[in-house]
This record gives sequence, C-alpha cells and structure tokens, in this order.
Amino acid sequence: MTKPFTQDPSQLTLQAGADCGNDRIDRFLATALQNDEQPLSRSRIKALILDHQLNENGCTLSDPSAPVKPGAVYVLSVPPPIDATPKGEDLPLDILFEDQHIIVINKPVGLVVHPAPGSLTGTLVNALIAHCGDSLTGIGGVLRPGIVHRLDKDTSGVMIAAKTAVAHTNLTSMFAAHDLDRRYKALVWGTEIERDGMVDAPLGRSNYDRKKQAVTAKGRHAVTHWQALRSFPPFATLLECRLETGRTHQIRVHMAHIGRPLIGDPLYGRAPRAGQMPDATARNCLAQLRSFKRQALHAAHLGFAHPVSGEALAFTSPLPEDMQGLIQIMDSAIALRAKGKN
Repeated sequence: MTKPFTQDPSQLTLQAGADCGNDRIDRFLATALQNDEQPLSRSRIKALILDHQLNENGCTLSDPSAPVKPGAVYVLSVPPPIDATPKGEDLPLDILFEDQHIIVINKPVGLVVHPAPGSLTGTLVNALIAHCGDSLTGIGGVLRPGIVHRLDKDTSGVMIAAKTAVAHTNLTSMFAAHDLDRRYKALVWGTEIERDGMVDAPLGRSNYDRKKQAVTAKGRHAVTHWQALRSFPPFATLLECRLETGRTHQIRVHMAHIGRPLIGDPLYGRAPRAGQMPDATARNCLAQLRSFKRQALHAAHLGFAHPVSGEALAFTSPLPEDMQGLIQIMDSAIALRAKGKN
C-alpha cells in the first residue's frame, strides 16, 4: 500500500498495494490516512463513500464494505469543512416580550431551535443572532447562543432565550431547579382518562431506537401532571400538561406510557383503527385526524421570575390554527353523529 501521493487535501489519491486484497475499502482508507496531516475517521470516510465521493480506477464507488482491489487507484474527494459558527439570518420572529436581558417568542411549527446536522441554517438561533446582534454571540456555547431550553421542531408555543450572560446563567439555574411554570396543551387519542392525574416515570434513551426516549428504570426522574380540559368522544381528549421536570420528549413519552399518545406523533403515537369506530361518520373523522402531520402539542404558557429584576412574568399563546382545525373536525363529526347522520 502506498501513501497518498497528492498534496491537494480535497482530492486524496492513493494506490492499493499487492497485500491489500479483500480488506474493506473504508477500513483500508482509514488506515492509509491515519498518519496524514488531517487524518479522517473511518465513520467520516464511510459517509463520504456513501455520498459518492470515492472513485476506483475512475469509476464511482459507493459501497463502504466493497473489497479493495490490489493495484487500484483510489481518489477520495473531501469537501471543505463547514463553518460551525451560526450566522445571523433575517427570519421572522413572533416576539411576545423583549428587554435588555431576555426575549420571549412564540415559536411556530417547523422551526428548529438550534443548528444540528441536517438543519445548519434557518433555525431560531440564526434568527436570534440577526435580531439581537453581537450581544447574543457566545452566550451558552457556539451552536446554541442564548438558548436555555428548547421545543421540538414540530412543537409550537412560548420559548424564552437569554440576551446577556447574567440572564443566561440565572435562567439555566431556574430551569435546572424546575422553578418555572410550564404548561402545554395536547390532543391525545382516546377519551377514557381521569379528570386529572400525574405520571411519575423515569425517562432515558430507548434501548431499541436511538431516536426515541423511553420509560426506563435507569432513566432520569421525570414527572408530568395533566388535567383534562375537554373530551371529544369517541376520538380524543384535550389535556393541559404541566411539567414538574423537563426531559426530552417528556410529555410525548409519558402520555404514550399511560396509553394516551398524542395525535400525529410520528415516534410515539398509535392511532385507533377504523374498526374501533362505531359508524361511518366517526371513521371519516378518524381518517382526517390520522392525516395530521405532527405531534399535537403546544407550549401554551410560560411563567417565571425575571432572571435579573425578579419581576413575575407570564406569557400565553393560543392554540395554533392546525390544532384548532383538529378540534373543529371532531366537533363537526360529533354534531353529525348526534343528529343521526351516519
């Protein structure tokens, strides 16, 4: 095996020696490049191969497990690194409150809070940097300036961000101590649920799916209180959920844990089957509810003491139009069923 014989870091060229047969190409390249000035990890090389960035004797190779061919010339294209520092973007913000230290916004559905793989731009952080200027830069880390908590991409509602270091420090402590009043509204499947209750079940990463959280004995302490606001038989119930703790996907997992998953939840939701509906009107309504494309969850209320002045503040956000639409669909079906138009 020879070492790379080009100086261009974006086009690494090397030839396999006679003793390299049957080795995996991703392992071969990782070994060959490990002593280079800018070594590449095997996982990075694998990703580049899957992205069609490797040529073998002039032909594209996209299988990381393909065997090395002795004597073959390999050319690996390495795109330049992306600047990880978020840049300001002039994106619209629905601002509920703002002063020197904090900003409270009403986050819309679909807005990612901070840059991450697959969402490096167009995030709330990009919008905050543009709106707040240099005062926000660096507060809370390079990728998450000002962010002290977050909502999932497809969860809407009230969020707070810090604009100064002192506000960030104090808000972080308040969230750690659960010293805020956070209330969500959720539409969950089914109507057989108590008027109010509590889920006290520890949460941690699922052993079966790394994208999911799960109730697990080794998880972190998590408590969700709920109150039933309105029932839509036989379809769903509107709940107000109050967080005593704030774990990833907490409401979504806790509600699924008690058999009342959120409508539209792509990870934890399980909708009723058409055969469980009593008539044609109900089945038609169910089909419309099942087409909802996100978890029906909204951060409706956030109350807290101002992190610098101590003033008591509280902010509310009405249900977004898409969740109101779900309620209207159920109300219409319930009215039709009451008239006997099945």
